[in-house]
Amino acid sequence: MRPPSYKAIVDEYATAIRSGALPAGTRLPTHRTLARERRVALATATRAYAELASAGLAVGEQGRGTFVRVRSGYDGIEPSRALPVPRVADLSFNQPLAPDQGDLLRQALRALASSGDAEALLRQHPPGGHRHDRAAVATYLLDRGVDTAPENVLLTNGAQQALDCVLRTLTRPGDVLAVDALGYPGIKLLAAAHGLDLAPVAVTPAGPDLDALDRLCRARPVRAVYTMPTVHNPLGWVLDRAQRERLVGVAARHGCTLIEDGTYAFLEAAPPPPLHALAPERTCYVAGLSKNVAPGLRFGFAVLPDRLVRAATTQLRTAAWGAPGLITALATGWLADGTVARLERERRTDAVARQAVARTALAGLTTTAHPGSYVVWLTLEPHQRPDRVAAALAAEGILVSTADAFATTRHHPGALRLALATPPLADLPAALGRLRATLDAIAP
Repeated sequence: MRPPSYKAIVDEYATAIRSGALPAGTRLPTHRTLARERRVALATATRAYAELASAGLAVGEQGRGTFVRVRSGYDGIEPSRALPVPRVADLSFNQPLAPDQGDLLRQALRALASSGDAEALLRQHPPGGHRHDRAAVATYLLDRGVDTAPENVLLTNGAQQALDCVLRTLTRPGDVLAVDALGYPGIKLLAAAHGLDLAPVAVTPAGPDLDALDRLCRARPVRAVYTMPTVHNPLGWVLDRAQRERLVGVAARHGCTLIEDGTYAFLEAAPPPPLHALAPERTCYVAGLSKNVAPGLRFGFAVLPDRLVRAATTQLRTAAWGAPGLITALATGWLADGTVARLERERRTDAVARQAVARTALAGLTTTAHPGSYVVWLTLEPHQRPDRVAAALAAEGILVSTADAFATTRHHPGALRLALATPPLADLPAALGRLRATLDAIAP
């Protein structure tokens, strides 16, 4: 009798899960047990479980096995935003806003409306932006240690489009992109859209395992390395200068391009030099104003080596052209008049206060966090499965992110990411207190 294909195994399990024959939380056989029982290769069993995970039907948890996923809709990379009870706190997404930002916007819009050539804001800007707007970003970046000419700056519709533009320019379907084993979920979405092969690099409390990255680059043709060296999302690390020099050295030795994500770098007041400062010829630096100014201000930028600027400009023209004129005028105006610098100082103070609240509320639990960031990585107890915990918290009016959204490995750690920036600071102690009480109520 011919052994079943991985597709037949997937269909059988999918039917059983959807019908309820295999209830949520059921532990599935290990990969080796499945392979032995079905008389298939281990690779076939592994592929079957990967397909079930991609379909949202199963979840692999590091050190625990593979389980039928709780279909609450509150876990994964695109969790539900609708809660069954009145919302208490959204700890799943950082949307920092200062109390006076509405007034700032009104003032800026009035100033633009009374400017000498308001109609210019309605005209089409060149892909990547006008030179004077790119120069405003280049001047701003000097304070981050990024010294670049305006011609090497491309303005985009948010940092995600900047990342998309860089990947479109650098890679082709099938290329290998090295990423942290835990990292920004948006890079996973982009890699899938572009048909890239994500190669996870093990992480340590202090940063990526650079020896593992070097071994990966020796074994596989890594095209680029995506990294967040300053205030990592979700683990909060800041690589020291020696680590940065080692990372640049690995990339140079193997001919890789570095994609440096500086989205949260503003939260570190005095970081080591960015990778771009150490190796501008092989580094693409991307960031935006969503976290330091306002999430609705979709304004980002990419800083590129000379050899990539023309191709990246073509990619921007092909995709979405770049940042709208009105948004660009708002953003560059705030860059020029010091508003962005002031808001970044306020954000740093605010983030430190929120981390202090979190340390008190979560004392005794296993957490990882930068002392001045908006993120806490909360490792759960072995009996606390992330999908079930997320569902229990949703029933209490609290949204969180589960580890599978950030994991690039097949098996995901049992953890949550808590985003601290969205609730009002005065409400954060009660929200985290309710989260703690919910966790404590989940019995072994």
